[in-house]
Amino acid sequence: MKTKKLVAAMLLIGLCLVSQAQTNSQKSSDPDNLAKEYFSQIMGVAANATTNTKLYQFVYEWLGTPYRLGGDSKRGIDCSKFSLAVYENVFNTTIGYNSRNQYQNVTPVRKGELEAGDLVFFKIRSRNITHVGVYLGDDKFAHASSSRGVMVSNLNEAYWKRYYYNGGRPKVDDAKIMTADANPKEKSNLN
Repeated sequence: MKTKKLVAAMLLIGLCLVSQAQTNSQKSSDPDNLAKEYFSQIMGVAANATTNTKLYQFVYEWLGTPYRLGGDSKRGIDCSKFSLAVYENVFNTTIGYNSRNQYQNVTPVRKGELEAGDLVFFKIRSRNITHVGVYLGDDKFAHASSSRGVMVSNLNEAYWKRYYYNGGRPKVDDAKIMTADANPKEKSNLN
């Protein structure tokens, strides 16, 4: 009798393990989950923080693009044109053409309240805003670095921590919302 109970218990445990393995394989075969896991690894952002696949895909496609002051193409781009391109292509909205102008078009957000897609601003050796990036989550942001081109950096690195000024979320009017949908119902407008 003891042997039958032992065999039954082992079969039950085996079925549970097989069921769990099937559930995990179904999750990883979901294209959205696969994309989130991939971008999570590439950009160093936790998979559960990777909420906007379109944002991460856009950033990924631009990684390594060289820096060029005033540039706005994959041959070369500067930080404000990169953030502008992100907003035009991912969120279907326009935010301004330089970092200071972009800051005028945002509602300030505390560092601890940043969400994917928010802008992060820096005052590098200046009293004025001189650099902008797009927050990705987990203290990571994408930007066009003058030394390394489009890349992902960490807000907690000493350099960025030293020059960090503020975060911001683009202003939108009440009737429209900022969206990452490819076919939004209404295009958002900034104040």
